[in-house]
Amino acid sequence: MARYTGPVCRLCRREGMKLFLKGERCYTGKCAIDRRAYAPGQHGQARGKKPTDFGLQLREKQKARRIYGVMEKQFHSYFDEAARRKGVTGENLLSLLERRLDNVIFQLGFASSRPEARQLVSHGHFTINGKKVDIPSYSVRIGEVIAVKEGSKSSPRMKQLLENLGSRTVPGWLSLDANAASGTVVALPTREDIQLPIQEHLIVEKYSR
Repeated sequence: MARYTGPVCRLCRREGMKLFLKGERCYTGKCAIDRRAYAPGQHGQARGKKPTDFGLQLREKQKARRIYGVMEKQFHSYFDEAARRKGVTGENLLSLLERRLDNVIFQLGFASSRPEARQLVSHGHFTINGKKVDIPSYSVRIGEVIAVKEGSKSSPRMKQLLENLGSRTVPGWLSLDANAASGTVVALPTREDIQLPIQEHLIVEKYSR
């Protein structure tokens, strides 16, 4: 599956907010938003025009894509799936994105950012119900147990991540066992569980144009 390989700090600056794509760096003074709180490019500091409705809808869609690390075609597929399901389309969309394995790894604290989680999953460091899964877009289900592979626990980076698990706060739809370096999906995520500054109704309006 394709992925963005350019400078991620530009994405945060373009959206005008921290998307927490660089892990620990986002919490330091080196964060690009703290140093240059304006859009990238030659005209980034110029006063922009009042955004149109389409512009607001586009920015919200781009923000969601970039937070979860999903390319345009795949994001559209998630929207189509959300629209087919019962319930509110926007909330269905966020729930589907939240259930991605790379996002779950990040939420459990096994990675410092979603991009790092994606890389760790791709390299085969995790199992689901005892079987190795290396697909970042895998959609977790209720009752599944996500764990760090035994052979991966000894790696320097994983040791560093696991040391901080005790202080990690996980969403209510997940359960973390820090001692076993594993987490369990206890429910499907609802909108109340997803604490992200995304106005999903704008995304629905954009695709409904």
